[in-house]
Amino acid sequence: MTSNSASPFHALPPVVVALSVIIGGLELMFQAATLGLFGGQGGVGWRLAAIQDYAVFEDVAAFMWANRVFPPEQVIRLFTYPLIHGGFIHAAFVIVFILAIGNMVSRVFSPLAFLSVFVVSSVAGAFGFLLILDSPFPLIGGYPGVYGLIGAFTFILWTDLGRQGANQYRAFGLIGALLAIQILFGLINGEFSNVVAELSGFVAGFLMSFVVSPGGWQRVMDKLRTR
Repeated sequence: MTSNSASPFHALPPVVVALSVIIGGLELMFQAATLGLFGGQGGVGWRLAAIQDYAVFEDVAAFMWANRVFPPEQVIRLFTYPLIHGGFIHAAFVIVFILAIGNMVSRVFSPLAFLSVFVVSSVAGAFGFLLILDSPFPLIGGYPGVYGLIGAFTFILWTDLGRQGANQYRAFGLIGALLAIQILFGLINGEFSNVVAELSGFVAGFLMSFVVSPGGWQRVMDKLRTR
């Protein structure tokens, strides 16, 4: 007999739940520290300290590149910034997207492929942020990785539409709508760095899917042999 009180997380792939729990757990820690529930007086500044130590900054990257020095404690920012958010709403929306889009992607991709898409897309988003724009603001949050998952989901739709002989451009409807909204907010706020990072993440996620999706590498090799 099935219990109606069973947790909805039981139906989600563990890798999706784990990533969501890590992001949500960190945000709850920052929230609790801000409220003074633990960490003492210093807890109020934990979020700002985490941003200072683990976010992506243009000036930090410029210094490393100018001096050709790449200390691990600074390079790690490329991998840690997706876990830090500006507030509860910021983190909550990222978690919702991971649960929704990540659930669909992880049902096709292996757990390692799912994590690879999120991590590599996050790194690609950081490089897009650093190379294309000179932003005075730090890059934080999981949206570039989420957009990488959207890129993987777009690849799944694109492949399915191709098998059906349908118009494959329909697969890009979701990213088109999301980017239109982001550009609108960018025009309102006068800040487009997040749009660049997220689009870079999407492109990385979509392209990675040609390799990390089930049979992806073999499919790429078969296409190369037929040319």
